[in-house]
Amino acid sequence: MAEGGDAATVAHEAGNAVQETPKAEPEKAAAAAEPAAPAEPAEPTVRTIVLTGHGGYDKLSVQQKPQPKAGKGEVLVRVKAAGLNFSELMVRQGLHDRMAKPPVVLGMEAAGVVEELGEDVSGLEVGQNVICLAQTGMWREVVAVPATNVFLMPEEMSYEEGAAIPLSYLTAYFMLFDFGNLRPGKSLLVHIAAGGVGWAATQLAKTVDNVTVFGTASASKHDAIKENGVDHPIDYRTRDYSEEIKNISPKGVDVVLDPLGGADTSKGLQLLRPMGKIITYGSANMVKGENRNLMKMAKTLWQSTSVSPVSLVKTNKAIAGFQLAHLTGEIDLVRSAFQDILNMYKDGKIKPRIDSVWAFEQVAEAMQQMNERRNIGKVILSPEKEPTKPAEGDAVPTSPIKKKKPSLFRRLSKRASRSKDEGEKKDEVKNAKKESPIKQEEPEKADDNKATNGHIQQTPEDEKIDGEAAKQAEEKVEEAVKEEAPTEPAAQEEKKEEAPAVEEPEKTQVTIENPAETDDAKAAAADIVPADDKPVENEEKGAGDASQEAE
Repeated sequence: MAEGGDAATVAHEAGNAVQETPKAEPEKAAAAAEPAAPAEPAEPTVRTIVLTGHGGYDKLSVQQKPQPKAGKGEVLVRVKAAGLNFSELMVRQGLHDRMAKPPVVLGMEAAGVVEELGEDVSGLEVGQNVICLAQTGMWREVVAVPATNVFLMPEEMSYEEGAAIPLSYLTAYFMLFDFGNLRPGKSLLVHIAAGGVGWAATQLAKTVDNVTVFGTASASKHDAIKENGVDHPIDYRTRDYSEEIKNISPKGVDVVLDPLGGADTSKGLQLLRPMGKIITYGSANMVKGENRNLMKMAKTLWQSTSVSPVSLVKTNKAIAGFQLAHLTGEIDLVRSAFQDILNMYKDGKIKPRIDSVWAFEQVAEAMQQMNERRNIGKVILSPEKEPTKPAEGDAVPTSPIKKKKPSLFRRLSKRASRSKDEGEKKDEVKNAKKESPIKQEEPEKADDNKATNGHIQQTPEDEKIDGEAAKQAEEKVEEAVKEEAPTEPAAQEEKKEEAPAVEEPEKTQVTIENPAETDDAKAAAADIVPADDKPVENEEKGAGDASQEAE
């Protein structure tokens, strides 16, 4: 009975399964017939210059990054041109403390077209040409900027000019008219007169009647800066600018704009007339070459002036410091000054000079153009410009991947090895002379009656043997030197053959003199100072030479 019941149950379940199968198949077919859900569109990206770390030009690369979005109170702008400033060179080398740690997008000024307005933005429209100002992040194809930092461009202004104006002209404006209180009949010293800020300061100074401008620049740039308004151009490479100014104006100048730092700040303070002011706005003397130079930094800091308030009271002079990046909380002050600058442009009183325009992919070459003091005016980056190859005969920029300078340990080790080699060469000379034939024959001839007062009296035959032995010894030493000494220019080899150096040549001492230093430390420091760091005429002049043509 149980078996029959089980069989009936199995048959019943099988029938149910057969009945359910046709219902499942139409459901699967209907699901297959439904169209697949559309894939989400890929997030738009924009080409962006990214600083991946502190160091040389190879730390900059163009990458695809997500396109920014206009948030509340922001404006989305498509960048047509962006400015390059000397501060970005210092940021790349790790000498600027205000920037975020890499990876970071640089760029503080740009010009372009409004593409989108965020919530609560008024006074601007899509399609308008504008100038943007920000702490960082302008080296992108598209940027999102607070509306308070966006300014309408004059119709006659180009995108390159729009990107060249903000930092250079605002910096010069605040230094001359707020700190400097420049008035008719005053005199002014502008360092780096061919750079972006120097160019702007000269033009703004000339908007005041009867202002005399002294400007430093290399001789090849004198015609350009004179045309821009400099009354007395000075070639800092061949002359002491301090002496040149005093020859023309014995009492000095009323205002000094100092982007150099170090010894040049002290010289600038000495150049001030009573009631004069020096405004320092950079430390360009710290920048030497592609990578950070610790010796240059130490030298600049060591030579920096230290002034007590009492000395300022006694001399009736003033010192001020300025950096536009630290005026972020004073946007109304900045907008007022910038509107005044734009009005001067419309009236034809000022006009920025564009030195060169580079593609984003050539940012390393653009920085090198500025770092090597070859620019006159502003260097611009353009996301729309195609990279170009240098024309035949033009200076080819250094490859971004540059051989790293040997470490201090390696240089000191090399020096010790060189000294050891020279000591071994000296010992070899002595041994060669001991083994010469003349030395071997001396005992045999000692019993002859040729000794007088303890000295050997040589015959003509002895002199001949002596000459041949000395010649053989010299040839042996020369062969040893050629085998051990590193390859050097032919002129240096000839010099070594004529007069082999017994001791290490004396090196030029570093200009930093600290009584606490030991003799060994001084010698080591002297050995690693680059040749370019040697002063041209005097120590103070040399400190300024390194950076005069930076922006």
